[in-house]
Amino acid sequence: MNEVNKTLYIPLYGKSYVSKKGIILQDKKAEEIWSSEGFRLTGKARSKWLAYYMGMRSAVFDRWLIQTMRQLPNAVILHIGCGLDSRAERVGTSGHIWYDIDFPEVIKERKKYFQECEEYRMIGTDVRNHDWLKQLHNSTSAIVIMEGVSMYMTHTELSGLFNRITSKYSQVLVFMDCYTTFAAKASKYKNPINEVGVTVVHGIDDPRSLESTTNLLYIKEHKITPDHMIDQLSGIERLIFKNVFAGRFAKKMYRLFEFYSN
Repeated sequence: MNEVNKTLYIPLYGKSYVSKKGIILQDKKAEEIWSSEGFRLTGKARSKWLAYYMGMRSAVFDRWLIQTMRQLPNAVILHIGCGLDSRAERVGTSGHIWYDIDFPEVIKERKKYFQECEEYRMIGTDVRNHDWLKQLHNSTSAIVIMEGVSMYMTHTELSGLFNRITSKYSQVLVFMDCYTTFAAKASKYKNPINEVGVTVVHGIDDPRSLESTTNLLYIKEHKITPDHMIDQLSGIERLIFKNVFAGRFAKKMYRLFEFYSN
């Protein structure tokens, strides 16, 4: 795998870590895959603080997706940059056609652990090349989730992707986390992703900047580290996490946005 693809092991480790502790996110599949893969993380990439953050982020994505799938029972699910995430198993397809999408080498790895079926499919592609959209099921609506992906794409690449999706589906909902531009600049020098070789990432400060280049409209910002999840940590860990990893400085680094097109 290349450096960007190797970043998938960071959230995989985080989900496995919190699942084993019995907090935040239950993900036995992550535990299984992490144990089998044997990928070596070092330094901050293996930090328990980052693991808590990754677990919370994934749990927030899951909760939003479950609610949105209920609102749009006929929507196609596009999980872009799925890595080795088992979200389709945690959430369930509930009658939706679900696509897990990532680079071909990542999907090759996924197929060791996940099996396709009528409602669940995998596509190996670079999403910046838009031919893969021809494979998608026709519907009036689509739900797009991009967890830990946007920072590896330029504004132009993101805009091109969203414009192609909104041209195929008349109603689109997008849930996407983003670095700020400050975080993107700082990442060159100090970021857990550096430890797997990534130094160039991109940030978004104003979510409304996508409104001028796409058909998406900004809805609102969501909290990545909800209090009820932080409260599952114990004692001093809860205090440290709340003040260091979920405080004002954290918001200057990392954001979570919801968009729609209708």
